[in-house]
Amino acid sequence: MSVTGRVSCTGRLMVQAVNQRGRSPRSPSGHPHVRRPRSRSRDSGDENEPIQERFFRPHFLQAPGDLTVQEGKLCRMDCKVSGLPTPDLTWQLDGKPIRPDSAHKMLVRENGVHSLIIEPVASRDAGIYTCIATNRAGQNSFSLELVVAAKEAHKPPVFIEKLQNTGVADGYPVRLECRVLGVPPPQIFWKKENESLTHSTDRVSMHQDNHGYICLLIQGATKEDAGWYTVSAKNEAGIVSCTARLDVYTQWHQQPQSTKPKKVRPSASRYAALSDQGLDIKAAFQPEANPSHLTLNSGLVESEDL
Repeated sequence: MSVTGRVSCTGRLMVQAVNQRGRSPRSPSGHPHVRRPRSRSRDSGDENEPIQERFFRPHFLQAPGDLTVQEGKLCRMDCKVSGLPTPDLTWQLDGKPIRPDSAHKMLVRENGVHSLIIEPVASRDAGIYTCIATNRAGQNSFSLELVVAAKEAHKPPVFIEKLQNTGVADGYPVRLECRVLGVPPPQIFWKKENESLTHSTDRVSMHQDNHGYICLLIQGATKEDAGWYTVSAKNEAGIVSCTARLDVYTQWHQQPQSTKPKKVRPSASRYAALSDQGLDIKAAFQPEANPSHLTLNSGLVESEDL
């Protein structure tokens, strides 16, 4: 302490560098560690400084399973893959590379989905398909089997039994019937004159079964029902039509000769289950039903008496 009352002392200050990983080690001699200059960043422009890049092996995020496609149809195989750098994709069929052509197309959508499209599919396209994704980090792949089903042999519709011209007494039920076959089973369309019959009603109804039998049933025919009727059958292989005329006659109200009721003579038609209540649809469409066993009500008259 000096005479003036001031106090002083001396000492040595050491500064030690600290980085993000902790304190730097002291040098063996006890002197402070000398920090090396930082390496320049990528943006420093030093082209000679090595830059470490990161790579990721391809990984499939989406891949299809085995497929069965009918010959002549379209087949589409979609997949999605990740990786760095962006992987390159190649397709193989039974180990042989697939080259793009008019029937085989390879597309990439904006969402990163890769597609192999085959149209039309042929029998030679059947086999094991392999998709291989490759980049600098490696490669990955998936496989699937494509089965090509034989194309169904199409046959145009053919009428086995055609419509027949028919007459009926006013107020009685009548049927127009035919049978048509085709592969695949054809669609059926009815027309009266130039008017299409698109749906059934309580009085006029359209029926068909799995054996090609077709029936247009009119309950209580009137003069307005008379005319030309056309039925058409259409499938992928073609279309066929036939036409018949329906006549509606006015009934003759005569004094009955006897009290014994008259019955309609059964016909060989599968639609013979007619009564004054109309057509028994269940009986009409049972192939095993014998028309001669069908019981008819007494409200019908002999067809030759019309």
